[in-house]
Amino acid sequence: MEFSSKLLESAVNEMAQLPGIGKRTALRLLLHLLKQPKEQTLFLSQALTKMREEIQFCDSCNNISDILRCEICSNVKRNHKIICVVEDVRDVMAIENTGQYRGIYHVLGGKISPMDGVGPSQLKISSLVEKVQSGVVEELIFALSSTMEGDTTNFYIYKQIKDTNIITSTIARGISVGDELEYADEVTLGRSIVQRIPFENTFKNNE
Repeated sequence: MEFSSKLLESAVNEMAQLPGIGKRTALRLLLHLLKQPKEQTLFLSQALTKMREEIQFCDSCNNISDILRCEICSNVKRNHKIICVVEDVRDVMAIENTGQYRGIYHVLGGKISPMDGVGPSQLKISSLVEKVQSGVVEELIFALSSTMEGDTTNFYIYKQIKDTNIITSTIARGISVGDELEYADEVTLGRSIVQRIPFENTFKNNE
């Protein structure tokens, strides 16, 4: 791709590093910005800079937040005895959009994947185990995607807490195997939360 401007080429190369955006899409977006008033580009630049510099991660659940403790964890009307375990913040947003869940969350930050070099120590698993062992939690809902990595992560966490008295459940398999939660429609995802099943059933049937 030939550019008449080194400045434009540099901007395209940077934007093209974003997931799902190739150089052609990046060029189209940047040319659109060049047609807009300079203030619009400035507002976008300021918003991105402010987000990057000031955004925080909740000190309790690891969700993205503007403050030290996110709004969900700070909400006294939520059921703090039920924790939904998810892979990342996009899953929190997907479940919240269903309006069917009133507990709190724990964001792991990924899934165990030896092929990708991701082990338990690189995820927020130890802090989750500590929460369970504190005696406050009554139920843990596994809501990771139903992939091999997701199932491995669920089972690893289950082994860490199986000697406690809490209920462990998993979202109903209304979500197709291999699907990511963020792509599930709200009705299906909402039902899978409400109709969750005991986690033990997911592997006892395979024995």
